[in-house]
Amino acid sequence: MNAGEGPNIVQKEIISMDKSTAIVTVSDRSSRGEREDASGEALGRLLTQNGFEIRQRIVIPDEVPIIQAVLRRFADEEKVALIVTTGGTGVSPRDVTPDATLAVLERTVPGMAEAMRAASLQKTPHAMISRAVAGIRGWTLIVNLPGSPGGAVENLTVLLPALPHAMEKIQGDISDCAKS
Repeated sequence: MNAGEGPNIVQKEIISMDKSTAIVTVSDRSSRGEREDASGEALGRLLTQNGFEIRQRIVIPDEVPIIQAVLRRFADEEKVALIVTTGGTGVSPRDVTPDATLAVLERTVPGMAEAMRAASLQKTPHAMISRAVAGIRGWTLIVNLPGSPGGAVENLTVLLPALPHAMEKIQGDISDCAKS
């Protein structure tokens, strides 16, 4: 380096993060029109307020093949960056969302589910029976959330601070995670 010259700085390529999102409500009753999709609506508001673009919002029954097909379609064909599901994460026989999700994931992100359960446990002991999972399929992050509007919003709120970084990495950001 010559006198008076500063260090050679390599500029990081700026990646425009895709925030396209699909909200999938998994509920037999809502899919039959017997109950309003309050959770999907609440999640849509929260995500929009945080800069996410809601591309799809769908209500489907608690059926493994249907859940798998919808997750695959949104991740593989519609290429949304984030899919949040709401409902079907407990232990009743019809709670099959985590099972269907695990079957389509390529990699799990257990820390997200662990963080949601830890935060929820501060409010209710029922958090211990959540089977929610989170993971990656292709360039898409998929997160299971509880079916109640309050639980869904509370759990997603726990993840919001980490979502941009996670999604940037999933979308190909190769920069170092550590701050200088």
